[in-house]
Amino acid sequence: MEVILLKDVEKVGLRGEVVNVARGYARNFLLPRKLAELASAGRVAELKKIDEQRARHEARSVDQAQEIAELLSKTVLRFDVKSGPTGALFGSVTTTDIADELWRTRKIRVDRKKIGTDALKRIGRYAIPIQVFEGVSVEVKTLVVPEGGELPPEEELAAMEAAEAARVAEELAAAQAESGQAQAATDAVGEVEYLDDEAPRQTPAEAAEAAEFELPAAATGPEDDTAAEPETER
Repeated sequence: MEVILLKDVEKVGLRGEVVNVARGYARNFLLPRKLAELASAGRVAELKKIDEQRARHEARSVDQAQEIAELLSKTVLRFDVKSGPTGALFGSVTTTDIADELWRTRKIRVDRKKIGTDALKRIGRYAIPIQVFEGVSVEVKTLVVPEGGELPPEEELAAMEAAEAARVAEELAAAQAESGQAQAATDAVGEVEYLDDEAPRQTPAEAAEAAEFELPAAATGPEDDTAAEPETER
């Protein structure tokens, strides 16, 4: 089933791309979450036209690429995002976001696949490498700022990242310990069942046969050594 992605979806594609996915995945996940829309012929044609218009602003020679690279070297992108107390983002800044911001602020079209970074998931100061043209690259300064605030100093950012790493490690250790305890309990139950299975068992017929030949409790005492001997003839 063909859909147009409305947002970047990990391991599926980038925003604006037409992708072919399983019908159930589209109807149960992508469409309800507004991550994609059905790829109608009209909508695909519209996106293609927009991409062609932007492509006119893409570097077509080394000289053009160098001019664009010089402009980008003086550019500072800023993304104000929601984040937690340790600096982790509620979401991420993707290569599509960076390409869109370059278009919005500089009217420069950059191929998202030539932006050399993974999705940014923490507040901070970044230098994003971009290949403008074959043999021409530039780093674009990018600020990922907590919404309604400003970026703290680098030392504080490093401390926040360390705190986040410690929290993740603690949660992972707790999960592993819980998993180990559950496995130990499962192994113990299995051992008991194994030992129980090894114990000899009597069928109902065998039990009845054993009861038939069992002596009364009174007859199972010790023999009387003083029993009277038979009389002899006189």
